[in-house]
Amino acid sequence: MADPINLNRFRKQQARMKKRAQADENAVKFGRTKAVKTLEDAQREKQKRDLDGHKTE
Repeated sequence: MADPINLNRFRKQQARMKKRAQADENAVKFGRTKAVKTLEDAQREKQKRDLDGHKTE
């Protein structure tokens, strides 16, 4: 005879696995690394400085 299975534990484990899979999918789709974020911020600031430098008063 097989060991009894706790259905609540099984259900919660399945839900956790589903959430983790969704989180991994979202990380690939929307996630950016910290290095990419800082690079984009630096580029944005440089563009702003360059634009401000070309303004005439």
